[in-house]
Amino acid sequence: MPIAGKGILITSMNIDPAHEDEFNLWYDREHVAERVAIDGFIEARRYQAVDANPKYFATYTTSKFEDLSSPAYQRALANQTEWSKVNIARFKDMIRVVGRITASCGQGRGAAMAVVRIRPNSQQAEQLRQTLKEDLNPGNLQKIISLHLIESDPELSKSLTEPDKPNPGAADWFVLVEGTSADAVTNLARTRFFESGAEVISMGTYQLLWDLAKAEL
Repeated sequence: MPIAGKGILITSMNIDPAHEDEFNLWYDREHVAERVAIDGFIEARRYQAVDANPKYFATYTTSKFEDLSSPAYQRALANQTEWSKVNIARFKDMIRVVGRITASCGQGRGAAMAVVRIRPNSQQAEQLRQTLKEDLNPGNLQKIISLHLIESDPELSKSLTEPDKPNPGAADWFVLVEGTSADAVTNLARTRFFESGAEVISMGTYQLLWDLAKAEL
């Protein structure tokens, strides 16, 4: 299974260009390592848009899904550094997803990734899940490394700053298509997953900036 663990936190945001240098320095020097150090967290990966909105995208994987609501994670959220508070307050178009890694197929991880956001029909969720799982096999496709299905938890994916604000996308699913070429992952996402019969909310392509594993701390 290319993605180790069972839980995943996805965040995505834009940032005003006037604060972008500080945002990236904070992310690279403090935030990623701080999150990976939390008990149960395995790794974090940072991406930047090739053709996507929001511009920045990150994933944090955990050993168990329950690690994303654990006391250790709650303490980290409740005790942000001042540098974190300043930068988090500047996020625009924020997306925050707490999800289960339902399926992860292939071998290894790619430097290019297409992200397909899908809104499942609750009456057809199981059928869609099976269809998508079948579509995750990379087979012998050129420049495709691995594919993953993420199912959001509607309750845990609520906004941390506005938890009572309605969010129709809190239960969306995400398909991640990883490969060695942005064109390859984009083309596969546009064909295979737009034809799945599911409602596609958005699609974007990102490139990996860097990643950090627990063993590297």
